[in-house]
Amino acid sequence: MRLVAFGVGYVGLVTGTGLAELGHDVLCVDIDPDRIAQLQDGVIPIYEPGLADLVRRNVRAGRLKFATDVMAPFDEADAYFIAVGTPPGPDGAADISAVLTVGDRIAQIAKKPALVVNKSTVPVGTCDAVQARVDKSKVTLEVVSNPEFLKEGTAVDDFFKPDRIVLGARSEHARETLRALYAPLQLSGERVVVTDPRSSELTKYAANTMLAIRVSFMNELARLCHATGADIHAVRMGVGSDARIGKRFLYAGPGYGGSCFPKDVQALFHLGRSHGVPMRLAEAAHLANEEQAHFLAHLVEGSVGALSGKTIALWGLAFKPETDDIREAPSVKLTHALLARGARVVAHDPEAGKNFAKAMTSQAGRVKVVDRDYDALDGAHALVLLTEWRSYRAPNFGEIRKRLLLADDGGPPVVIDGRNVWRPSEVTRAGLRYQGIGVPSIQPSPDRASTTALR
Repeated sequence: MRLVAFGVGYVGLVTGTGLAELGHDVLCVDIDPDRIAQLQDGVIPIYEPGLADLVRRNVRAGRLKFATDVMAPFDEADAYFIAVGTPPGPDGAADISAVLTVGDRIAQIAKKPALVVNKSTVPVGTCDAVQARVDKSKVTLEVVSNPEFLKEGTAVDDFFKPDRIVLGARSEHARETLRALYAPLQLSGERVVVTDPRSSELTKYAANTMLAIRVSFMNELARLCHATGADIHAVRMGVGSDARIGKRFLYAGPGYGGSCFPKDVQALFHLGRSHGVPMRLAEAAHLANEEQAHFLAHLVEGSVGALSGKTIALWGLAFKPETDDIREAPSVKLTHALLARGARVVAHDPEAGKNFAKAMTSQAGRVKVVDRDYDALDGAHALVLLTEWRSYRAPNFGEIRKRLLLADDGGPPVVIDGRNVWRPSEVTRAGLRYQGIGVPSIQPSPDRASTTALR
């Protein structure tokens, strides 16, 4: 098929490239000329494992092209994919103006009947609104909903090995066309869920919000564990052993972030309000997530004392491993909370350092990003792990102990494991105090602590 993808962000670039890999002729369009120029030169503007090689291979094969507008023969495409941003407005509601603008453009350029496939995350009824725009075209265009379920860091694998493919279409022609398009991804079994456009649109919001609720609830339970002396690990195992609940997404941490969960949760409860249906669980998940960064700041303060004038080291700035995305990342929220308490921040991340430094330009005198992970520890009063990159999972705790400062009372330095991935026994064996999320603080044995105090 001949296909056009509007938008070269995570969704549009991965989708367009993936479709080209399946043998289709694909044009990816974006209004940002610098980004298009980068892609034409083989430079990938986002970090996503496996994507760069995939893009370059399909460009060389002639199946993948990039442009700032649609040119012939792609004005006779079989399908136009909309994969542009729907950022939150001032009230948190999704801004679909870019989606509608693309709809208008498709209506202008399409020279033959085609499908208009919306992959952007949008409120219920957006397909109807786009359909009204493309009905002005001289050719017949049908708008369908095909929400993306790509996770940053594993987006390429998610495209080729999807859990499900949701198709919201009204006509049998649209359903069969999309089934044929995605047939190579279903050789091992049926993955297509066919529904109407409105149900498809709501499915994406429902899925992300349900996962966000699990994350926020576990973080609230972790805070309760700190207050009561319970252990979140034991609670997680006990709860997750229930087959009705399962063990996934039951880990306490610094809160969710990224381009999807925060935006989609807010969009869902604003959508509910606009229809007179309060989405109270969605609102509670959002509030709990916003509170988690402040809880983590209190945990740091409780571990090292008053933060004014102190330096806190952060490991991990991206909202999750295998991405350079810091949108709504816990690192950004925690940094602002620490700065408000008078602290300085020195940080490291394998991929997101430049994006974080750019976001913190106004705080350049109080926030520093270093190129090497252990260099962030020199002169710091505590280390906080925020993103569980592989390179952080088995660090040299002896080196960490040497570089961190002693506590105000001369006690051992402290590490705060914001992802609960380190073994407390290994941390304390090195002469460090361990503090996880939802678990008691653990001090090193007296002999280790005394060795630390003598250095």
